[in-house]
Amino acid sequence: MDNNNQHSHEEASAQSLFFRAVQLFTGDMRTCREWVKKQSIVIQLVDWIFRGIAQVIFVNNPLSGLLITAGLFLQNPWWALNGLLGTLVSTVSAIVLQQNREAVSAGLYGYNGTLVGILMAVFSANGSWYWWLLLPNIFMSMLCPVVSSALSSVANKWDLPVVTLPFNILVYLHIAATGVHHPYFPEVDIQPKIPLNDSMKSLSVFQLFLSVPAGVGQVYGCDSPWTGGLILLALLLSSPIICFHAMVGSAAGMMSGLALAAAHKDIYSGLWGYNSALSCIAIGGVFYVITWQTHLLAVMCALLSAYMTSAISKLMSVIAAICRLPLSVVSYPEENRRYQKQLKASEKVQHSQQRSSQEEASLKDYEGPNTPFVGEKGCSESV
Repeated sequence: MDNNNQHSHEEASAQSLFFRAVQLFTGDMRTCREWVKKQSIVIQLVDWIFRGIAQVIFVNNPLSGLLITAGLFLQNPWWALNGLLGTLVSTVSAIVLQQNREAVSAGLYGYNGTLVGILMAVFSANGSWYWWLLLPNIFMSMLCPVVSSALSSVANKWDLPVVTLPFNILVYLHIAATGVHHPYFPEVDIQPKIPLNDSMKSLSVFQLFLSVPAGVGQVYGCDSPWTGGLILLALLLSSPIICFHAMVGSAAGMMSGLALAAAHKDIYSGLWGYNSALSCIAIGGVFYVITWQTHLLAVMCALLSAYMTSAISKLMSVIAAICRLPLSVVSYPEENRRYQKQLKASEKVQHSQQRSSQEEASLKDYEGPNTPFVGEKGCSESV
């Protein structure tokens, strides 16, 4: 009898030790956070940076941030480098501005800088490793705590979080200020999407399956399902509930895209999933205590987010059709109208020339290079 009691006691002790070890790495890693407070500022900064990277998707765990960073490097090392720089600059700026130290240590002043850095690299027309892009990245990331603090002073009256609104404001400001034709920091020319009737094309079930992790990866601007898989693993490490709602939200966005007859390419790349994933996570346990009611509300918000994304996208397409004239050509209204017609005509000619050159190149590739043909009399003929 005593041996049985001793054996059960040892098993209970082993289980307790195992669960305590698991708790060191899951959740918000509070024990690690308390230990980091006693270390040097360099170690604290590393902890705050990785927490900030994870806070983009409502997670306060440095190991999760490390996994997400690995996923970013898997997608594009240049994007990951800009994201790390943006997080560092935004965090240091918050320290210099003497923002709440607890909020800084939780990464709440780093995640907007993460998104600013990544998305500025994504939208840059100069491609990867254009080192001058680090300058506007540093400047915009430095402004993140300023904009966040200003918005918080207003949002706190209704007890609302500012979430990623500072990032959206600053990135849109940068894109609007530089534009497509900027000599040093040109942006990708984003044209209004022409609706494509590919509803008759067969859907790939495998691609639809991969669109779920891709949708989670698109929270960071990444379309690789492998990156999305690492992000889901990071969420699972911190909170299985957050991981579950991320997958449910991304799947809901994907199904909404199918229901609205969206382009299959957009669905496969996860563009219909990231807003729904974030909405589902936020309602499903982060800002509300998780119950079956809040779970249903989270799914409804995920579906609504997808529909709102489609509606706003169509609205922005209409706004993009508005022609803004360069100051050097501004004249009276009739002349401005003639200038627009000439501009459209020249663009059509340019597009037709590009199309014809592409067709000629593809035709040459199809026919193969010209090779000499040697006949019976030894004369050379060209095929």
